[in-house]
Amino acid sequence: MPTTKKRLNLALPSAMDDALTAIAKRDGMPQATKALYLLEMALALEEDIVLDALASKRDTKGVRYIPHDKAWA
Repeated sequence: MPTTKKRLNLALPSAMDDALTAIAKRDGMPQATKALYLLEMALALEEDIVLDALASKRDTKGVRYIPHDKAWA
């Protein structure tokens, strides 16, 4: 099944636009491609923060651990 893309229009502050222009030029890619890459990285970081909070909540004294082979069976 083909992946559909959604167009998103953003208004960037001039400082952010300048930074995006500079790093896109540095990396030899269009601004939109660099913006998409940076958004993907930000979403991955956000996911890591959420998963870390969940893991920290579960990491308590006296917890019963499940062996790896049973956890992934």
